[in-house]
Amino acid sequence: MNSSGACDQCAGNKLCPRRHARAALWLAALLLLPGLAVGQEVIVDNPYKVKAAFLRNFAHYVVWPKQALPAGNAPWCIGVLGPDPFGDILETTLRGRTEQGRSFVIVRAATVAELPPCQIVFMAYADAAKRRTALAVLKQQPVLTVSDEPEFLPDGGVIGFEVTDRVRMSVNLDQARAVSLTIQTKMLEVSSEILENGELRRMR
Repeated sequence: MNSSGACDQCAGNKLCPRRHARAALWLAALLLLPGLAVGQEVIVDNPYKVKAAFLRNFAHYVVWPKQALPAGNAPWCIGVLGPDPFGDILETTLRGRTEQGRSFVIVRAATVAELPPCQIVFMAYADAAKRRTALAVLKQQPVLTVSDEPEFLPDGGVIGFEVTDRVRMSVNLDQARAVSLTIQTKMLEVSSEILENGELRRMR
């Protein structure tokens, strides 16, 4: 272990596995849900409260290209594509919240053609063909696509969730970079898997 807290073997590696314990504590503060940490057992009455908290905070820990942001101080747009699993949870989570001087607006759409320009889109399609069709459009744009469905990252999604008795987050760095989204290191440090250079690496 060196003076920076990383092991000697991983010195200089920002994703050193020895840092995950501290990163998990950071995520608990990030989500403002006491006791919650990626990879650790959690008890929540509704997993979509956790997912809504993630969506809220992505506006802080992901950087969009300037042209993808709303003009002036217009709100962040979070889209829900497909059957909405959140109910009023997103409204409750985002009410009164701001990030970088912007509030949040939520839009819901059955098809990608009905979505206005959004910075974050939660894809709720259970049907894999519908997801792939929507991703074929969205993965050409600087949009942070998020889902809790399996195979989301290999299909071109940016962030995947798994919230059961544990919280896991996977990141497709290849797709994020392709559309000029910057995922901050703190998010990568708490990710369970990262897809980079075509290879899915298990981090924890």
